[in-house]
Amino acid sequence: MKLTMNERKKIAKIMAERYRKATKKEKGKILDEFIALTNYHRTYASYLLSSHKKKRIRSNKNPQTIFEADITKKMKRTREKYYDIDVFKALKKVWVIENCICGKRLAPFMKEIVPILESYKEIELKEEVRGKLLRVSASTIDRLLKFERKRWKRRKKSHTKPGMLLKSQIPIRTFADWNENKPGFVEIDLVAHDGGIARGDYAQTLDVTDVCTCWTETEASKNKAQVNVFNALNSIIKRFPFPILGIDSDNGGEFINDELFRYCSENKITFTRGRRYKKNDNCYVEQKNYSIVREFVGYMRYDTEEELIMLNKLYSILRLYTNYFQPVMKLIKKKRFGAHEKRTYDTARTPYRRTLESPFISSANKRLLQASYNSLNPAQLKREIERYQNKLRQLQINKNQRNKNISISKESDIMEVLEANV
Repeated sequence: MKLTMNERKKIAKIMAERYRKATKKEKGKILDEFIALTNYHRTYASYLLSSHKKKRIRSNKNPQTIFEADITKKMKRTREKYYDIDVFKALKKVWVIENCICGKRLAPFMKEIVPILESYKEIELKEEVRGKLLRVSASTIDRLLKFERKRWKRRKKSHTKPGMLLKSQIPIRTFADWNENKPGFVEIDLVAHDGGIARGDYAQTLDVTDVCTCWTETEASKNKAQVNVFNALNSIIKRFPFPILGIDSDNGGEFINDELFRYCSENKITFTRGRRYKKNDNCYVEQKNYSIVREFVGYMRYDTEEELIMLNKLYSILRLYTNYFQPVMKLIKKKRFGAHEKRTYDTARTPYRRTLESPFISSANKRLLQASYNSLNPAQLKREIERYQNKLRQLQINKNQRNKNISISKESDIMEVLEANV
């Protein structure tokens, strides 16, 4: 029976693997078997089995000279890496201090953060390493740190209950309507710390984000009662480096109420709301809900007074770290090409830098911000944040242990009652 060319190629592929691993005597037997199946000449059959997966390369200097290379084997690197182990270690340290942000955010910030860390003696760099760090591109940062980066996907849960009061008096504002280049127009939202158990009272974080500068302030509230949320908002407004001109919220009853509506009217603050079930209308603050609140606080349940106090201590340090030393990118435009969408972002800058660049901020406020910036060490702030995070975890452990002991005690009491009845 005569084999087709495709059948011969398949046989050659299978037998070439055996041929490569076989001893000299075994190769002769395999070659005989291959010739019997394909009727090839012995010389050609031997060539096919030995040159399988090898590429023939003709020399440029002498066209008559032909080299054979195994394409399954990788060539060893002949030149040294430009970004060597010293650069990698320094880059990794800066990246960790900057909370593991992506290369597109970190690369433009290198020229600012490296001198600061050197001035506080957080890193010591040789001149060559320092020069490479300042020149490294965003794609190279992501490539070097590829195996260091770990992503965790967590489920999200909404606890927003609609507030019907005064809804008709508060205008709707969509994402497309945000075109202000003036600081002071903010989005607000609540982040629930229920730990997946949505019953009883538990802490809520009020997140307030300025649309123009991306300046973000957070404060924990005991629950989502109107009075507690309003007090937290009042406290946050006092900390902002510029006056609040407009507030945009979702349709939750903690925001759509007479107290906040009256406050905005008395202080000449524009009060708007997004559409129901359209989270993109509040996309600026929604993004900060994850990158600031969830990233640093997590998804545990916080329902005690000690945990509430610890959350606000953490936020008092976190506001300095994120606003002064965490660069952010803003979407400039997006264009759709069929099924694909191309998005264009501006250069990553910190909210602090965006605030200084604004012509609407007074010189006195800018001087206060600069004085605060000059007194801050980002590495020390990161250590303080981690210290409060560890305290929060310890409070969780202690609380879980107490609950476990109470549960065991109740179970033993029930058993005693049952034994007495028997």
